[in-house]
Amino acid sequence: MTIIEMPSPNFDERTLGISMIVLHYTGMQDAQSAIDRLRDPASKVSAHYLVAEDGTVLRMVAEDRRAWHAGRSRWRGIEDVNSASIGIEIVNPGHEFGYRPFPEEQIDALVPLVADIKARHSVTRGNVVGHSDIAPQRKQDPGELFPWNRLAKLRLALPRPNRNLMDPMWTDAGFLIALERFGYDVSDKLAAVVAFQRRFRPELLDGEIDGECRSILLALLLPKPQGDD
Repeated sequence: MTIIEMPSPNFDERTLGISMIVLHYTGMQDAQSAIDRLRDPASKVSAHYLVAEDGTVLRMVAEDRRAWHAGRSRWRGIEDVNSASIGIEIVNPGHEFGYRPFPEEQIDALVPLVADIKARHSVTRGNVVGHSDIAPQRKQDPGELFPWNRLAKLRLALPRPNRNLMDPMWTDAGFLIALERFGYDVSDKLAAVVAFQRRFRPELLDGEIDGECRSILLALLLPKPQGDD
């Protein structure tokens, strides 16, 4: 895997060990605009890596430094997600500028990058997440078109459960308790449910807690083979 050095000045020191990988889309009109912003000191944003649509991989911040990609976020009790994570920006215009599927060349480059980071830092599958998972009130990326299934087949992310479990018939409050236990910030109920759907049931983002959502979450919370090693 060839990585091109493209340093950003936007980083500081970590205060936590690396235990997460956060995937983003750039959400800008083109790759150069995203690169320029991630390297602009005034923007105060950055990422460890950027993956272009043609599969080019840029390293912008060294892994032992704290890149500024997560913003205000939380996952499984961690509130300084920047300190605990490696951030990867994936070039895509996003929902604001014409959201589209991610090219094969791009995902072909992303997969070995995630695999390498995950192995070196012993990141669990449950901690390979999207920006919308850690900041559901603010973010939608990498979005419902991101091919999580490709990563899941290689044990690089949690798969959508395929076990046909009965609906546990939780109340909405019970579902939110379970969703928080899984990792999400549920302070905004609708945002949390949509973020969960975007990740695990992307074909229907209605924010409704239905039997399918309850069954999927139950399967995710059960022990292996659906565990998050």
